[in-house]
Amino acid sequence: MGSLIKSGGVSGAILSRIATNDQHGENSEYFDGWKAYDKDPFHLSRNPHGIIQMGLAENQLCLDLIKDWIKENPKASVCTPEGVYQFSDIANFQDYHGLKEFRQAIANFMGKARGGRVTFDPERIVMSGGATGANETIMFCLADPGDVFLVPSPYYAAFDRDLRWRTGVEIVPVHCSSSNNFKLTVEAVEWAYKKAVQSNKNVKGLLFTNPSNPLGTILDKDTLKNLVRFVTRNNIHLVVDEIYAATVFAGENFASVAEVVKDLDSSEVNVDLIHIVYSLSKDMGLPGFRVGIVYSYNDSVVSCARKMSSFGLVSSQTQFMLASMLSDDSFVDNFLMESSKRLGIRHGVFTLGLKKADINCLISTAGLFVWMDLRHLLRVRNSFESEIELWHIIIDKVKLNVSPGSSFQCTEPGWFRVCFANMDDDTLHVALRRIQDFVSKNSNKTAEKASDNDKLIQNNNAKKQKWKQSNLRLSFRRLYEDGLSSPGIMSPHSPLLRT
Repeated sequence: MGSLIKSGGVSGAILSRIATNDQHGENSEYFDGWKAYDKDPFHLSRNPHGIIQMGLAENQLCLDLIKDWIKENPKASVCTPEGVYQFSDIANFQDYHGLKEFRQAIANFMGKARGGRVTFDPERIVMSGGATGANETIMFCLADPGDVFLVPSPYYAAFDRDLRWRTGVEIVPVHCSSSNNFKLTVEAVEWAYKKAVQSNKNVKGLLFTNPSNPLGTILDKDTLKNLVRFVTRNNIHLVVDEIYAATVFAGENFASVAEVVKDLDSSEVNVDLIHIVYSLSKDMGLPGFRVGIVYSYNDSVVSCARKMSSFGLVSSQTQFMLASMLSDDSFVDNFLMESSKRLGIRHGVFTLGLKKADINCLISTAGLFVWMDLRHLLRVRNSFESEIELWHIIIDKVKLNVSPGSSFQCTEPGWFRVCFANMDDDTLHVALRRIQDFVSKNSNKTAEKASDNDKLIQNNNAKKQKWKQSNLRLSFRRLYEDGLSSPGIMSPHSPLLRT
């Protein structure tokens, strides 16, 4: 076979615009970090000097519980001697609705993951290939090419791919800042909406993740209610990506938009405008199972999304096993409790380790990551160029794949998302030791540089004193002018960027 020809060559001339455009976002630092890791992956024994993957939001902290359940329930798989008798039925074609038991189990799990304060209708469960497919499906249902969705930033780096690459939908960021800990406000949404309308954009909706990726924060219920009122007043859609619903490990209870729909008066909410995206990738740590869910209160959207689901159905084998697992109330209750506990412990260990390196993070209570503040380590403050320079050093020298804030459309250089739940304890401690050693070593260099500056100042002062003593008859003006020309103190640059 001939070699592949990049876009712009012969192949580019015969491929579609979608196939050859650059809207996928694969060329961002977010994906480049993954590529660097793939070329040199860390392993405790086989490659101890490799790159540690801290750019992937996976939850591996409770996989042992799932493995134990599988061992204890061999009939749940059609690929075991105990369950193979059901193989023929499951291997046959299943309709787009999915197995009834599966949809019921998913609905029950979604309720439990939200503290049992709300219930979900299994008839509104629509399958998709992970949250990626679910987000794209809801965009296809709600918007035409060129239509706009407002998305608070910083936002998930792959939303540019998921929401707009093949749909043609545009994203207008709703910029949030560190001045209020990046909290989303209705005022910011209203301002972004007004500016988009003034620019003749057809705004079809507002979409955000709650709990937030990459911040790890959760929206309070009052803000959610006001956002629901806002979309209702303006007759635009609200899509809430709740794939981190069960990763809350501290603080107040997570409030689903489903609770708000239940609590608000019918005059304050148009339920036809409310939609939820969910998956088992984060809460259960099963991204490879590709279980994505669209849940809509709009009958037409449910019908449309179900037709589209034929392009990304969850395999019937996966449905069958998960239906059994998620119907086991004792297992689910224990799993959710233990997952929250372990995430809290891991978050505490990681943030304390960063603190020892004088690195702070945004206070967070959910998610599989922290929003790390490295603004003080930038060579030039408020410079995205310096952020990328620092990111390259962390990848190449510290050998950690972390994701720069610019990949998440953050407007303030120096913030980085760092994932902490996708590795074992030993690997985590290696990562922390690398960070602490690197910062400590370069802080020592800075201290040495400062000490050299102090010695230079002392020598200059001594020379001046000697000179003054031997030249007392010189005029005051001469002394003043000479003082103006004496060497000054140099301000050392960021310790990280001086290596």
